[in-house]
Amino acid sequence: MPVPPSADSLNIVMAASEAVPYAKTGGLADVAGTLPLALIRLGHRVTLVLPGYRSLVVGRRSRPAAAQFRIPLAGKSVAVTLEEETVPLTDGSYPLRVLVVRYDPYFDRPGLYQNQHGDYPDNLERFTLFCRGVLAAVRFLCTVRGEPVDVLHLHDWQTALCAVYLKAMAQERKGLERLKTLLTLHNVGYQGLFPGERFVETGLPPALYSPSGLEFYGSINCLKGGILFSDAVSTVSPTYAKEIMTKEFGCGLEGVLAGRIEEVPGITNGIDTAVWNPETDPFLPAHFSEADLSGKRACKRALQRELGLPSRDVPLLAVIGRLTPQKGFDLLGEIIPELMVLDVQIAVLGSGERRMEQQFLSAKVQYPERIGVSIGFDEGLAHRMEAGADMLVMPSRYEPCGLSQLYSLRYGTVPIVRRTGGLADTVVPFKPSTARSKLATGFHFIDPSPDALLAAIVLSLQVYREPDAWHSLQQAGMKTDVSWKQATKGYEQLYRAVVETAGEATTKF
Repeated sequence: MPVPPSADSLNIVMAASEAVPYAKTGGLADVAGTLPLALIRLGHRVTLVLPGYRSLVVGRRSRPAAAQFRIPLAGKSVAVTLEEETVPLTDGSYPLRVLVVRYDPYFDRPGLYQNQHGDYPDNLERFTLFCRGVLAAVRFLCTVRGEPVDVLHLHDWQTALCAVYLKAMAQERKGLERLKTLLTLHNVGYQGLFPGERFVETGLPPALYSPSGLEFYGSINCLKGGILFSDAVSTVSPTYAKEIMTKEFGCGLEGVLAGRIEEVPGITNGIDTAVWNPETDPFLPAHFSEADLSGKRACKRALQRELGLPSRDVPLLAVIGRLTPQKGFDLLGEIIPELMVLDVQIAVLGSGERRMEQQFLSAKVQYPERIGVSIGFDEGLAHRMEAGADMLVMPSRYEPCGLSQLYSLRYGTVPIVRRTGGLADTVVPFKPSTARSKLATGFHFIDPSPDALLAAIVLSLQVYREPDAWHSLQQAGMKTDVSWKQATKGYEQLYRAVVETAGEATTKF
C-alpha cells in the first residue's frame, strides 16, 4: 500500500541530464527515471529536473510554464523557461513532478550530447546553463511555492556544477542556505573535461581554476568539482565504490575521491519490476514465471524467427548494449569462430564503435544461421531478447553497476559476466558450493581476455546440458530481488544523514 507523504517525509529534487521515458542514451536514464518513483512509493516528495530536449518538447506543447528567469552565461544573461508537468502514479502514490529547464538554442537538437560528428562543442555552456537552471528551479520551489527542499540529488558530470555554484557563489546560495547535495557517480570515466581557457564560461570565481578546485591537468573537470563540493558522494555498487579508489578504475580521480572525509558508499541500482516483468510484459509473445517457464521456450522460438535464425534447440546467447571496448564485446568478437564450433546461436542488439558493429555484421554474413544482429536500439527487442535468450553475455572491462544482468535475472536468462563492479555484486557465480546450496545465479570470469570469456561460456554450456542444474540457476535468478527496495532504503538513510549534518553551505574560496 503506498505511503502518503508525511511530516517526516523528505522533499527531494533530482537533477539529471536524461531520464526515461523522456530522454535516454544509457543506463543513467533508467535510474533517473525509476528511482524517483521508488522514493515516492516510500513516502517522499520528489521533483525531477531535466533539460528541455527536443524529445521533451515536440508533441508536448501543453506543458505549462511555471516560471521564467534569466540565467547569467559567459558574460551575458539568457531567458529560460521552467515548464512543469505532474505525473500521477497508477498506484495512487503522491505524483511525480517534472520540471523542464527550457532554452531551445541549447537543447532543441537531435541528440542529447552529440551529433554524427561527435560531442557538441558548446556542451560546457549547455550544462552550465542547465546547472544554474536547476538551482533557479529549486529556489522557485523554496521561495515561490513555499516548499523547502531538503536534498538536491545530482547525477554525473552534467549536473555536478550545481554543487560548485551552491557553495562557491553567494548569489546562487541565496534562499538555498540549508540545501544539501548528494552527487551519485554512475561512471567516473565520463568527467566533463573542457579546455582550461574556457573556464570563464562557467562564471565561477577564477580562484576555482586551480589544482585544489576544478583544474585537472590543464583542463576543466566538472565531475571533480562536484566531488569536491557536494555534501555527500555515492556510487552505484559496493564493488565499484572500492574500484574507483584505485588507479586502474579511478580515471585520474582516485586521489580526489580518497580525499573525501567520509566513505563513498555504493548503493546498487534496482530496476522497475513492474515494467520488467515476464508475467505481464506487453513486448513478449508469451508470458512465463518462475513456476512455469514454458512461455520462455515460446519466447525463444519467436526471437529466433524475428532474428532470422533457425528454430533449433541450441543455446542462444544474447548481447545487449553499447558496442564499445568498455563493455568488452570485442572479447566476444574474437572468439566467434570457437563458439560456432560449439553449436550455439548469438543474438546481438546494440550500437557503438563502427569497427565493432562491422565485426558482428561480418560474422552474421559468415554464419547466417548462427548469428542475428540488430544495430541500433529497440526497446521491445531488448525485452524479447532478455526473455528469449538462454544466456546474457556481459564481459565488461569495468561496469559501475549494469542493468542488463538485472533484467536477465528477472527473466530467467543466465548472465555470464566479468567479475567487476556491479556485475560482481549482483551475480552469484556458479561453483560447487553455490550450486549445492542453489544460490548460484550465473557465471563469473576474472581476466578481461578472450580465453577467460570462452572458458566461462564453455562452463555455462556444460551446465546447460544438465536440465536440473540449469533450472536451479534460472529459479535462483528469478527469486533475486532486483527491485529498488533495498536501494531506496540506502538512499533514504544517506539523505537523512546529509540533512542532519549541521551548518550552512559556505564557500571554500
